Amino acid sequence: MLAAAHGGPALAVTTIAGLLAVRSELDATDAVLVTAAVLTGQLTIGWGNDLRDLPRDRAVGRTDKPLVTGDLPVLWVVVALGATAVACMALSAAVGWRSALVNVVLGAGAGHAYNLGLKATWWSWAPYACAFGTLPSVVTLAGPDPAWAPAWMTAAGALLGVGAHLLNTLPDLDDDERTGVRGLPHRIGATPSRVLAAVLLGGASVAAVLGPAGSPPAWAWAALALAVALAAVTLVTRGRTPFRAAVAVALLDVVLLVAAG
Repeated sequence: MLAAAHGGPALAVTTIAGLLAVRSELDATDAVLVTAAVLTGQLTIGWGNDLRDLPRDRAVGRTDKPLVTGDLPVLWVVVALGATAVACMALSAAVGWRSALVNVVLGAGAGHAYNLGLKATWWSWAPYACAFGTLPSVVTLAGPDPAWAPAWMTAAGALLGVGAHLLNTLPDLDDDERTGVRGLPHRIGATPSRVLAAVLLGGASVAAVLGPAGSPPAWAWAALALAVALAAVTLVTRGRTPFRAAVAVALLDVVLLVAAG
């Protein structure tokens, strides 16, 4: 079930949300509720993706997906998707309608919009920019004084999201082309996608260091150098390694935010 839900990315996004919640003014209960709301939303996106892609995955002979190999019954995933969607809405509502709308509509909703068609268009990047860009606001809107996250934080999240999208798609470019999926990475090509992703990830890190008020401390500059190095890794590696590097950059940027207070 976790494999069909794209467990790695789902847990990475949830970890980011959890760290942001720790940084915020939320009490312990609300921090747990917000993190759980994000997790359930991410699980629905993953399961929805594999259900939607099942015919295409079978056509190209994917052997790394349990729905395709038959190791996981389709009915199980359908039931889990429905139950988790209800849980996502309930958990989101528990921390306030503002945060709930952002998480359900702009977060999980953007992911499902990608699954249901945007992934095959020039606009394949938009759901990632929307979901990652609004993730900090899911937390800040759940606080005692609900407010949108600062613009620089939203920008950093959006840049990270688009960069991750570009890199996550690269290993599947050929299979996607064979089944009619042509998002932004397919249309601009592998090398431009890789270069653009590195630039976006670097930009997100710069925003995370320079965005907070005051002069960045020395350790922040060191962290920025590490993030830029990880972004460079995406240019020289293949397979899933570039996407893992993107996730590492995202987590490093969130640590920067938490440490900066």
